[in-house]
Amino acid sequence: MNPAISGAEVGVGTSGDGALAVSVDLPDETATAALAEDVAASLGRGDLVTLSGPLGAGKTTFARALIRAIADDPSLEVPSPTFTLVQSYTGGRLKLAHFDLYRVGEAAELDELGFDEALGDGAVLMEWPERARDRLPPARLDLSLAPAGGGRRATLTAAGALAERLARNRAIRGFLDRSGWQGTARRHLVGDGSNRRYERIHRDGTTAVLMDWPPGEPPMRDPRAAHRARDVRAFVAVDAGLRALGLSAPAIYAGDPPAGLLLLEDFGRAGVLRPDGSPDPERYAAAVDVLVYLHSARRPSELPLPDGSMHALPPYGPEAFAVEVELFADWYVPSASGKALAAEARAEFVELWRELTGELARVEENWVLLDYHSPNLLWLADRAGLRRVGILDFQDLLVGPSAYDVASLCQDARVTIPADLEQALCTRYIAGRSAEGRFDRESFEIAYAILTAQRTTKIMGVFTRLATEGKAFYLQHIPRLREYLQRSLAHPALNRYALWHEKHLPPP
Repeated sequence: MNPAISGAEVGVGTSGDGALAVSVDLPDETATAALAEDVAASLGRGDLVTLSGPLGAGKTTFARALIRAIADDPSLEVPSPTFTLVQSYTGGRLKLAHFDLYRVGEAAELDELGFDEALGDGAVLMEWPERARDRLPPARLDLSLAPAGGGRRATLTAAGALAERLARNRAIRGFLDRSGWQGTARRHLVGDGSNRRYERIHRDGTTAVLMDWPPGEPPMRDPRAAHRARDVRAFVAVDAGLRALGLSAPAIYAGDPPAGLLLLEDFGRAGVLRPDGSPDPERYAAAVDVLVYLHSARRPSELPLPDGSMHALPPYGPEAFAVEVELFADWYVPSASGKALAAEARAEFVELWRELTGELARVEENWVLLDYHSPNLLWLADRAGLRRVGILDFQDLLVGPSAYDVASLCQDARVTIPADLEQALCTRYIAGRSAEGRFDRESFEIAYAILTAQRTTKIMGVFTRLATEGKAFYLQHIPRLREYLQRSLAHPALNRYALWHEKHLPPP
């Protein structure tokens, strides 16, 4: 690690209860800001950071850098809360309350200031924490700054989950420094349903994307995890496979696979949607053309890794399909009907899907990207042909029915694809595949109907489950998914499943 840029850790210790203690030399304001960004990246709702130190120790520099990092606004005005006592920030990825207790006489005044509410809604940064006495939760980060030589030294003590996150983010800073990306600004980009997390990294007008995928992914409530990739090696293998075909997957600038860290090419922010959030037909058509090309030849079921080993692509078949659709019975049905699905109805549901997915045993199989839809497709206007479509989130590549990715795209779970556009996109795919001279259109159309219904059924369960975990915004997609399901149920292959819905679920 370069001490002149990001701070040198001069002492690290871990107590028996998992608490973390670390001292960091900060030779200048750039190093102080980098440490603040590492702390900002570690914070989540309910976290408390206390900040202490004498005048001139750098508390203001640290506080401003942390707040601006969370707000993702380097020019954000950050006034001192000395007189207002509390300053709140709501525009970033996380609500943050900045408390200054210098003028607080009694710890009980924290109630009037809304301390508990602030912790419940977001994170808290607190100066003069000694005025709060025993009101502070033990699971917190205490950070003190003191002059040291020509700079300052930070001493950090953390406990609980925050200690683990902080240690992880200091490791990420070390990875960036070793990879030649010293002095970078880190900004939260996105997280997903696993423990993967992404950041956009900025350095002198250049950007990259950090993938943070800690090894040893913990068990998830989502039973689909058993059929998904477990570490960054899968991403590395599939990325190379897609790029070898001339498609736009991000270049990997640097990696530490054992640590679960990759630094990737940044495809920017332009997606396949119009400014108003509706689908751009031209860009969706280009995305269909990528699938036509991808399915035009039988692709390998194993992909090489840089160390000479092979990454085997899992099968996507009846076992995985059965696990996925049961999410609908477990989560969506009780939410929609107000009661658990009766045993007889559930047995009928399971048998119906066993028969439907059995029909897929006879259809064409190839690579399945799995989540080939708007959140994972970017538009690269400076490239030509198929390379205009930037593909992300492909680490779960499987071998299964080719029609699945067409279903993912043409019934995009997060964007309404009008029925006429869906038909036009499917027609484009069929025409492209038929030009090969060996495409079975009837088989594809049956598979498409079954797979759109399967995917929609699954996602309705997934989104309902996520809503119970504090992510209620997923429920906004349910009406769209219901409408998609009605389209699919109109196909004769889904007649019995349509009758099951009429019998066991109330109309929306």
